[in-house]
Amino acid sequence: MPSPRPAALLIHGLGGTVYDLGSLGRTLEEAGIDTHVPLLPGHGTVPDDLLETGWQDWIASMRAEYRALKQRHGVVHLAGVCLGALVALEVARLENHQDKLALYAPPLFLDGWSLPRLTWLRKLGYILPGMARRMRVPEAEPFGIKNQRIRKLIQQRFERGERFHYPYVPLACIREVDQLRKQLMPRLKQITCPTLIVHADEDDITSPRSAHYLQAHLGGKVEFMPLSDSYHMVLVDNERMAVLARSVDFFRARPASKPQPASTTQPLWQGEALTA
Repeated sequence: MPSPRPAALLIHGLGGTVYDLGSLGRTLEEAGIDTHVPLLPGHGTVPDDLLETGWQDWIASMRAEYRALKQRHGVVHLAGVCLGALVALEVARLENHQDKLALYAPPLFLDGWSLPRLTWLRKLGYILPGMARRMRVPEAEPFGIKNQRIRKLIQQRFERGERFHYPYVPLACIREVDQLRKQLMPRLKQITCPTLIVHADEDDITSPRSAHYLQAHLGGKVEFMPLSDSYHMVLVDNERMAVLARSVDFFRARPASKPQPASTTQPLWQGEALTA
């Protein structure tokens, strides 16, 4: 018999791990939602392992996780940050998902202010023999984070070689993300579940154009939470507590009923507990 507790499948970003999601998992657990944060294929080891995976592998892996949760829970929500948001969208489409879907900084377009003006030229690297596998795209300032204190902590963790996030990804991996975007864009109307989109006005990787496009093209009801004091990593940046509170309200709300109040607990971002 399925568990009476709802579950949530949370999907991290490109090159990342559970730390991309900040305290979202812990916060949802406190609100009575079982959370699961598996690693995407090619992640959590070394960056070159990404060369052996593609977007279809990411989707197949998360579909398997989703179906396993469906066997154990009557309700399974989906959420993803950055690449994880794109993966969550495709899983929702393929599985005819009708529970909640939360998208944090979904990158339908690579047009953030910190990216080089010639970012579009990456596609030339896709067609030059061997270039996409050899070329590395490094993580660099501001790391998607506006808060200077947290940004400094992230820099220190990179310098210590901690495996919370890859220091670079192969260009071939960016090509896979582009192919996933191409797969998604003409099919967004097929996604009809209730959706929350959280996007920062100053996102350094993907402008609010991505959020507005999703608002216009998704097939179900969409809630939009714009942020004015964050960059790309909205679950760990300045407005993280407001994002967590809105997320709890969204996941716990029932159709045609008043949303339940968010938990008053204010958990620390997981990364802050690792500064020693």
